[in-house]
Amino acid sequence: MAIRKKSTKSPPVLSHEFILQNHADIVSCVAMVFLLGLMFEPTAKGAVVFVTLQYNVTLPATEEQATESTSLYYYGIKDLATVFFYMLVAIIIHAIIQEYVLDKINRRMHFSKTKHSKFNESGQLSAFYLFSCIWGTFILISENYISDPTILWRAYPHNLMTFQMKFFYIAQLAYWFHAFPELYFQKTKKEDIPRQLVYIGLYLFHIAGAYLLNLNHLGLVLLVLHYFVEFLFHISRLFYFSDEKYQKGFSLWAVLFVLGRLLTLILSVLTVGFGLARAENQKLDFSAGNFNVLAVRIAVLASICITQAFMMWKFINFQLRRWREHSAFQAPAVKKKPTVTKGRSSRKGTENGVNGTVTSNGADSPRNRKEKSS
Repeated sequence: MAIRKKSTKSPPVLSHEFILQNHADIVSCVAMVFLLGLMFEPTAKGAVVFVTLQYNVTLPATEEQATESTSLYYYGIKDLATVFFYMLVAIIIHAIIQEYVLDKINRRMHFSKTKHSKFNESGQLSAFYLFSCIWGTFILISENYISDPTILWRAYPHNLMTFQMKFFYIAQLAYWFHAFPELYFQKTKKEDIPRQLVYIGLYLFHIAGAYLLNLNHLGLVLLVLHYFVEFLFHISRLFYFSDEKYQKGFSLWAVLFVLGRLLTLILSVLTVGFGLARAENQKLDFSAGNFNVLAVRIAVLASICITQAFMMWKFINFQLRRWREHSAFQAPAVKKKPTVTKGRSSRKGTENGVNGTVTSNGADSPRNRKEKSS
């Protein structure tokens, strides 16, 4: 009597596309709950905290300014709810770009697993950096930052922000907070998680610091400058994946990276070390949002300088690694000269074919032996 063996089939493994679509659907449903809450009066007050910006102040019109009243905003604890809602929106947009743009390109290019993950990372970040650069530049131009650089430190504290300024910072915080769950959704490798956590933490630390210390003017300028350089790097890496001979973008990025670090240090020292240091009001006042004291200024400059030094150290290591790989690739291969041996064995090898391989024209082929025997 035959004994049936139990099947040892492993459970079905969920594909990457299924996981992306599944978590995007769940997040979309959660976001729709907040939007539907605006339609009903009992839940509208709670939903407004998540969807719209809070802490607005209406300033009356003056003779020098516009004839209409203006609405400005300051920050508070309710901003965490707004950041949470737009973090859900960032997850949805991330899934849309991944499914309808990056995955289609990956199927055509047939990347390896390593290139696949790096291509997805550069694709997502290049889209975010480009959007943030355009948005931040629009704010800089509309609020006359370029024509009057003294606005970076003049009239500090900058505790009142325009709608565009506050929404920009809320969107930045929401995007970098959404990067934490994306480490799970994108199935990031364990060896890549520490690197991801370091730069996500650095972004959140500096953006939140500029937002809470009312240094939003300086933070906006530095973010636009940094995002432009990073956008150039990631877009160059995308072109490199399609054509490995493409190196011009990396050369331009290397020059702009160094210039970006110098401009960051110059603007930071000029604003914090000179502009705020010469301000009349240098008293710590939490209610007014004034943090212009010596200890805070030293802490701000120290954090910026340490971060720039860390980035330069990573940049130098990256350039040295590329230089070694390039020199190893360009090194001429040493060709071995063929050794000629005298005797019967060498003639026999020549007769058998090239480098001793047997060919159909060799002397020892079965056809030739048959003709000789006949």
